[in-house]
Amino acid sequence: MDTKFFYGRGKGSKAVVPLDPEESDIEDSDEDLDDPDYVPRHTGDTVEELPIPELSGPDTHSDSAPRRKVAKNQLVQVADQDSVTPKSAEKRKLWRKVDITSVKFPEPIPPEIIKVQTPLFYFSMLFTDEMVHHICEQTNLYSAQQLGFPIKTNPKEIQEFLVILLYTGVFPFPSLEDYWKPESRFALVADIMPLRRFRALRRFIHFADNADCGNTIDRFYKIRPIFDMLRRQCLLLPADQKQSIDEVMVAYKGTRAGNLRQYISSKPDKWGFKLFCRASSTGIVHDFILYQGKTSFFNVPQSEAEQSMLMGEKVVTTLCRTVEEPESTVVFCDNFFTSFNLVQLLEATTGIKCLGTVRNNRMSGAENHLKSDKQLSKEGRGAFDYCCSGGIVAVKWRDNKCVTLLSNACGVEPVGEVTRYSKEAGRKIPVSCPAIIKAYNEHMGGIDLSDMLVHLYKTPMKSRRWYLPLFGYILDVSVSNAWLLYKRDCRMLQEKPMPLKRFRTTVARTLEGIHKTPARVGRPLSSSPPPERPPQKRKRDAAPVDGVRYDSFGHWPACGPQRGRCKLCPKGVSRWKCAKCGVFLCLNSTQQCFVTYHLK
Repeated sequence: MDTKFFYGRGKGSKAVVPLDPEESDIEDSDEDLDDPDYVPRHTGDTVEELPIPELSGPDTHSDSAPRRKVAKNQLVQVADQDSVTPKSAEKRKLWRKVDITSVKFPEPIPPEIIKVQTPLFYFSMLFTDEMVHHICEQTNLYSAQQLGFPIKTNPKEIQEFLVILLYTGVFPFPSLEDYWKPESRFALVADIMPLRRFRALRRFIHFADNADCGNTIDRFYKIRPIFDMLRRQCLLLPADQKQSIDEVMVAYKGTRAGNLRQYISSKPDKWGFKLFCRASSTGIVHDFILYQGKTSFFNVPQSEAEQSMLMGEKVVTTLCRTVEEPESTVVFCDNFFTSFNLVQLLEATTGIKCLGTVRNNRMSGAENHLKSDKQLSKEGRGAFDYCCSGGIVAVKWRDNKCVTLLSNACGVEPVGEVTRYSKEAGRKIPVSCPAIIKAYNEHMGGIDLSDMLVHLYKTPMKSRRWYLPLFGYILDVSVSNAWLLYKRDCRMLQEKPMPLKRFRTTVARTLEGIHKTPARVGRPLSSSPPPERPPQKRKRDAAPVDGVRYDSFGHWPACGPQRGRCKLCPKGVSRWKCAKCGVFLCLNSTQQCFVTYHLK
């Protein structure tokens, strides 16, 4: 250390001394002293300079000569290179060029499945009867508050309203009125209820009591009860070990929601409500958070450390609280959420491993130990560099651009290959790829898969009331989650699953016919014989879905003027058919065919 810094040049200047008095660099810097015979004296917190002693000779100072002024300099202690303060020690990380061992979790035990259930069964796991009754109650209450009298709807009518929404998502028309107009009438929708009644239900459908939500800080209070019910059902679904967290946009371009409406340029729906979701790699959504700014976590208790986190870090820690098996779970995030502190905190508090892309200002110094983008560009496509600190590896890989990832679950080895198109070669070429990149590309797309399925057959819910698009998203997520569960069971039992479009229409058809009493029941009166009609070619009736066939409600024999083949007997011919299913069945003294057809 240079000793010139020990002495101030003027009054009030500061002197700098080391923290450890035993460590000194005076031996290496004596030649820089102006007066080597000068000895300072320490008095408390100041350094007092003493006069030079008188020497004999012609060049010595006389008694009348003025003495050197005493300068009282303040002492400032500085840390050496080896001694740092605890706060700076926390920020400084020791990065080394080593790899980590990829974590291998045991294979999950699949649930025992005896048979594949009906589509309505899977849909009812998400959109429950409790939600239907809640919508019915709140709709009657809201209509009474607005009109002075309720519209007197019931759960059965709310189910029919949902059936229309399910059909309109598969068969979109320019406007809702077109389903009932004579020139474009769509029987599947128009036969369920009149247009006037459908408009009344759509006008007064409600999900929360406005009188109880005046003093809450929740800005989504109009739709919160239905979201909470759906969230409870999603948390009950079995999850796999690979989870992903990302943003979801629910399209809304109106202005009545204020700044609840967000804008994200990279999303298909750039304007709308923002949700943070956690989903499995198969696309099943398990948990979500409605984003509303600073009050997004109003119902979540947070520690002081979590309160000082960034928004993305808070979202990940909050969504990971509901993971059932945290020690055997890996969470995948993009660069909005990932940081070195998040990866470290998740493993320390919950045991969850994390893997994701990261920005350069959130790597805790790893960016200084990795090669620059220019260096990797010179090395060519597929070049990468890595470093590790505290069991967390940072990897930078060059593809079309450079991307950086952080992980404590997967490392660089084994290095594999991916195929990329090369303009120079005019064909696809193999490119080296670390294992962490493959793991990220394989398991990060769970939210994107769910979002794609929702947009395939989206419920049209455009309205001035801003919360109706969110209700449409609830219905669509329930259908997509139910179809993924159904598809998983079919794959385990090696059965061919039906496509999503047919699954959605089957749910609507079953929901429409279940617990529905036929219009006419019993034998026709002998006093009023049926009118004679010219013989017509009878159209073959469609077979009823299993949800209607086996619901044990309203299946009565009805006699008609026509004869038809029995559904069970190959040679049986009968005038009797089921009033609800519409199929001909033999009706003898034992009623064997009629009873057998409606039993599982």
